[in-house]
Amino acid sequence: MAAPEIRTTAEAMLTLVHEVAAMGPVLAAASAPGSLGASCLRLSRKISLLSHFLEEIRDFAARSDDAMPSLPPSEAACSSSSSSYSPPVDASSCLADLLMALEAAKKCLLLGRRPRQVNASSDLVEKNIDIQFQYVTWQLEKVLGKIPYENFGISDEVQEQVELIRAQLRRATVKSGTTNLKVFSEIYDMLSQTCGKELKLQRTSSSPELHIDDTVDGDHDFKDIVMLVAEVNVKSNHDMDNITSDMTAGLNKARIADSFISAVNDDNQINLTSPMLEEFKRPDPLEIPEDFRCPISLELMKDPVIVSTGQVEQPRRIVSGWIRKSDGTFHEFTGDRVAIEVLVRNISSRSLEDQRSAAAELRSLAKRSTDNRILIAEAGAIPVLVKLLSADDHKIQEHAVTALLNLSIYEHNKELIVLAGAIGPIIQVLRGGSMEARENAAAAIFSLSLIDDNKITIGSTPGAFDALIELLYSGSHRGKKDAATALFNLCIYQGNKARAIRAGILSPLLKMLQEPLSNGMIDEALTILSVLVSHQEGKMATARANTIPLLIDLLRTGQPRNKENAAAILLALCKKDNENLACIGRLGALIPLTELAKSGTDRAKRKATSLLEHLCKLQML
Repeated sequence: MAAPEIRTTAEAMLTLVHEVAAMGPVLAAASAPGSLGASCLRLSRKISLLSHFLEEIRDFAARSDDAMPSLPPSEAACSSSSSSYSPPVDASSCLADLLMALEAAKKCLLLGRRPRQVNASSDLVEKNIDIQFQYVTWQLEKVLGKIPYENFGISDEVQEQVELIRAQLRRATVKSGTTNLKVFSEIYDMLSQTCGKELKLQRTSSSPELHIDDTVDGDHDFKDIVMLVAEVNVKSNHDMDNITSDMTAGLNKARIADSFISAVNDDNQINLTSPMLEEFKRPDPLEIPEDFRCPISLELMKDPVIVSTGQVEQPRRIVSGWIRKSDGTFHEFTGDRVAIEVLVRNISSRSLEDQRSAAAELRSLAKRSTDNRILIAEAGAIPVLVKLLSADDHKIQEHAVTALLNLSIYEHNKELIVLAGAIGPIIQVLRGGSMEARENAAAAIFSLSLIDDNKITIGSTPGAFDALIELLYSGSHRGKKDAATALFNLCIYQGNKARAIRAGILSPLLKMLQEPLSNGMIDEALTILSVLVSHQEGKMATARANTIPLLIDLLRTGQPRNKENAAAILLALCKKDNENLACIGRLGALIPLTELAKSGTDRAKRKATSLLEHLCKLQML
């Protein structure tokens, strides 16, 4: 596959990705929490995040093609095969595999969004589509893992983004169950051969045969699954019949590598070997700074409730089945669907007063309960509220962004809000709204960024970091707190750390470190810095910004938590960096570090002791 073909293939895949992304709102409207539609919605969002990856492949091919010397037509005809960039055959085959996987995913999503008829066969239809969904999820993760980044000039940030998507696909595969993975692998190999792919996957002959009458998941035998997978992998019924026939015949002769399968149990269900299952289940390592851990569970705080003080509380479900209305009476906690539907119509009214009043009421209802958040979303309010973010009336804008913030507390609504195209408009409010609207826009970004996919989406949206950093620098006290929380959460994703550095995050952080303790932002500044210095670019930029003297001052005069965080950041800056280590020695860090190693918190003692050991080793060199 030469450069022009690679570019054409990449453009075809980009078109597929854009089509799948456009299906998002339809899937969002049709899906219910925990339903197959919701699973399809998540898959469509993951696929939409591949656009940067495919753009880099397309642009790399274009650069490779443009770099070739221009030749006269007669010579070009003779040398086109040798003068144009061509990746290794395996790399070309990987692109063809990815195109096939994306086409299969689109077909599966189209099947998943069809209206459901409630009848005797509806459960079977749902189970069939679920099998197809499992296969395309597994298939997409597999082909993404085969693509050699170095052959297509993929940047480190985009590589990391793809690996994050792969990790999420693996988790989705395990969540769906691993009993079908053996037959999925066999069908994939057979499809690669039957569909005439360049790369012919070789089989081993040392393992037991698969038989089409074996049971896989209790409801489908191998032949059923072959037919279901073929349905989403071919373009016509005629092709599907032919491929199904070929693959079914081939399955009786197939061999699966011993390293892939450990055993078939008494129920004919297939179990993966421990190493393979561990690969699917392995979580992404992440050290969460103490400031952002739940004090009870010690995990990253999720689904926060942002209260009027700007503080973040852990989610609380109202135990009783009632809500209190403004007149003090109680009503059953089922939510008033009719009233909510009227409010949703009113926020689309031509009357600014009606819009303003309805948006304010939806904002209040969304704050009260999870049931209200579900009902408001089901009534179709989210896309209308997103449109109101661009309203000229600042009060309408403020109510709309706060309503979306309150709605986002419910996990499923986070996905609906992003799919409704809210990120860009929220950032515009963050840049130019009233101060209260900007505060709540930052809080909304924090809430949405609790989903890993959204960290990528928000971080890659133009102006996102600029707007948050501006609020961090010059906002109200609450605005600074909200911006700091959002920036921290976005920077958990490695690819966003460099974006934050380039957008100028260090300037307000250094300003916060120099402000009086009464301003209460030193903890936030240190916590964000502790995340940034785990990235090489962040480490270098932090050292160049003359941060080390400020950190050493905090070792001497800061509160216990400040001293602990300052020591942790200094340790990160000095690891494998003798220049920074020598700098802290010259600036007199030895005495405060010695004191901290004796009387600090347990974590501070560990960090200070480690730094002292590094200093001793440096003096011995």
